[in-house]
Amino acid sequence: TPEVLTEATADISILLLLGASRRAYEGRKFAEEQSWSWKTDFLLGKQMSNRKLGILGMGRIGRAVAKRARGFGMEIHYHNRTKLAAHLEEGAIYHDNIKSLFNNSEFLSINCPATKETTNLVNEQSINYLPDGAVVTNAARGDIIDDTAMIKAMKSGKVFALGLDVYNGEPKINLEYLKLNNLFLLPHLGSATVKTRIDMGNRAVDNLENFFNNKKPKDQVN
Repeated sequence: TPEVLTEATADISILLLLGASRRAYEGRKFAEEQSWSWKTDFLLGKQMSNRKLGILGMGRIGRAVAKRARGFGMEIHYHNRTKLAAHLEEGAIYHDNIKSLFNNSEFLSINCPATKETTNLVNEQSINYLPDGAVVTNAARGDIIDDTAMIKAMKSGKVFALGLDVYNGEPKINLEYLKLNNLFLLPHLGSATVKTRIDMGNRAVDNLENFFNNKKPKDQVN
């Protein structure tokens, strides 16, 4: 049911960007402990407005993320297997390789499918292409990120913060992540809205009805 997931998953991508960049995880801990006092440098985060956003995977979800990010005045960059038509790009800047995209990604939103080519695509080498202090989020598939390399980058400050809705081997999470504060985690909530789940069910029923009426299901995969 691919089409019905687009809007909800794009919302989660923006939530990850905001939660990670504004240090929401650390903020919640201070609020729960009722232990903070105002200081000029207290929990300073990264502001998304008018910054560069790189989108890895500019399919339906990636384009929906771009649409939302334009509301923040962000400059959109993207990498895709193929360059989009101009009316789909809507001014986004295409990069035909990962290095070029990452060089221009102060914020990086991962929205590409999981394939052999994308497994560990975000690794030590490609992370080093990012500007220092980048914010990275993943609402696609967990195995796109090399966890060991990402944790190293988060500890060094190369990556300012990480937002994740998906994980390698979920629901298990690499325990090293849980030792860090500069992250924002969700338990794979990409499609978790009432409307989306209803739409998913209705779409599945439509596919079954088409099949039993000797029609091609809308979402046939083979």
